[in-house]
Amino acid sequence: MHAPSYRPDALIGEDIETYLDRHRDKSLLRFITCGSVDDGKSTLIGRLLYDSKQIFEDQLASLEADSRRVGTQGENIDFALLVDGLAAEREQGITIDVAYRFFATDKRKFIVADTPGHEQYTRNMVTGASTADLAVILIDARKGVLTQTRRHSYLAHLIGIRRIVLAVNKMDLVGYGEAVFDRIVADYRAFAASIGIADFLAIPVSGLAGDNIAGPSGNMPWYSGPTLIGHLEAVPIDAEQGQRAPFRLPVQWVNRPDHAFRGFAGLIASGTVRPGDPVRVLPSGRTTTVARIVTLDGDLPQAVAGQSVTLTFADEIDCSRGCVIAAADAPPEVADQFEATIVWMADEEMLPGRPYWLKLGTQTVTASMQHPKYQVNVNTMEHLAAKTLELNAIGVANLSTDRPLVFEPYETSRDLGGFILIDKLSNATVGAGLLHFALRRSQNVHWQALDVTRERRAALKNQKPAVLWLTGLSGAGKSTIANLVEKKLARMNRHTFLLDGDNVRHGLNKDLGFTDADRVENIRRIGEVAKLMTDAGLIVVTAFISPFRAERRMVREMMAPGEFVEVFVDTPLAEAEARDVKGLYKKARAGELKNFTGIDSPYEPPEHPELRIDTTTMSPEQAADLIIERLIG
Repeated sequence: MHAPSYRPDALIGEDIETYLDRHRDKSLLRFITCGSVDDGKSTLIGRLLYDSKQIFEDQLASLEADSRRVGTQGENIDFALLVDGLAAEREQGITIDVAYRFFATDKRKFIVADTPGHEQYTRNMVTGASTADLAVILIDARKGVLTQTRRHSYLAHLIGIRRIVLAVNKMDLVGYGEAVFDRIVADYRAFAASIGIADFLAIPVSGLAGDNIAGPSGNMPWYSGPTLIGHLEAVPIDAEQGQRAPFRLPVQWVNRPDHAFRGFAGLIASGTVRPGDPVRVLPSGRTTTVARIVTLDGDLPQAVAGQSVTLTFADEIDCSRGCVIAAADAPPEVADQFEATIVWMADEEMLPGRPYWLKLGTQTVTASMQHPKYQVNVNTMEHLAAKTLELNAIGVANLSTDRPLVFEPYETSRDLGGFILIDKLSNATVGAGLLHFALRRSQNVHWQALDVTRERRAALKNQKPAVLWLTGLSGAGKSTIANLVEKKLARMNRHTFLLDGDNVRHGLNKDLGFTDADRVENIRRIGEVAKLMTDAGLIVVTAFISPFRAERRMVREMMAPGEFVEVFVDTPLAEAEARDVKGLYKKARAGELKNFTGIDSPYEPPEHPELRIDTTTMSPEQAADLIIERLIG
């Protein structure tokens, strides 16, 4: 097919400001395209841009030149080159990253995400789907429903996209056959029903030839439904429906330019608000009424979902970033334990028990996951047993947070039900999740007020509680030094308790092995025990390899400021291995002992310990004296 003779010159001679003004007040639809490799996603998006006249003259000339360079025959244009911007994609003929493109018609603006087709880029597809209102799932008419069709349909439904367009592409390559289209639609309908997709629109198209993209196709008179662009222009948008939901505004910042003004700024996630409306501030639950709705352009009589505003209250109540302002009679829930679906996005596996930052809207808390209840095989929908989640895996697990979280189930609200997980040390995003519901235990378990405080218990012992945390390689001398420290403190009439790595594995942690996940859980339990002991007013001495910085930091954050003293017993690996008192290094070198720190499992030395003990230049007695001097002063 030859390219159309017209040039999309609607943009020519129009400055960018005029162009933006022309589209400023139109509604915006975000959608994704997804499907298997070579289903024609990039070509379809290129055709949408071309047919909606969103290509500048110089872009078109470059596109035609690129098409000739990659070997496109005749006057045909390779529309995929408009979207596949990465060199690696052009070389391999696949989409790797999520490519976002903007275009507009006379009726609506659009942001389209071209998401990867390969299984190993599932996390990229989830990223593109997270803000989409609609998914266009492409199927190659020659191939029918494939594994990736099912995978991407499941992911789109999981992420909460309820508007699905099944674009049966490359109809020109199957002679525009109605029977082919009907068979594919029937196959997809059977699958869609099995995963909860109740409704979808099927359109037979050809991205390359332009059939049923912008206008009806004369090649398929048997199809009487809308064109792709026609449907995209008419479909309802989530933001419009969000205005009918209860009012929610996650507070982004407290706006206080002077002492006379105090407002709470944020983007309205759902609902409508007016001055005088009663609202509830969560998690505190305090109520008040809205006094003003403030914007740069002046006060508003009403604000709706999608608007960024500053609210002022009739009463002085506590409210800060992370709080949620909600309709007083229909507030969201507050809890600290949940069931959630988690999509793991990091190369390193998820470690149950490890603390991660959890960011939900404007709220940031510390969260840890339990072992997954199951992992989902998104190709078969089978639930598989799993102890952890690896890259691109999807599973269901319980999680807990260090303080209450204002939330709604994801199926009710993406804004208050969807979260990301961030590694505390690298600040890298490692996962995304969807909250299902709060666990009943989060509502049934409460802190019991105690009359005897930890300060009173410490005063009875005439000492300040502390945790002396000795960390280092096996054979570094931690247990020897820790034992000397406790003996010396006992002679000083200090009340102490020594937690040793080997000893606790005979009882409290006898069910744990030495995998990374078990090591994380080992230290988590020890941290909780140490915290209880400091609450009792004790000086706790510990001797654990504790190989990971994240878990040592977790224990530090459990304690009161200044109570955690990290002591790095710094012994070179060669020296520790030469000692090999227990013969463990010999076994590890022989392959008889797996996951041994320093050999086939990593040790992350402290970066800023309170004390560093060099055992090559210091005796255990000297080390113990140095630690006590640091503790007592």
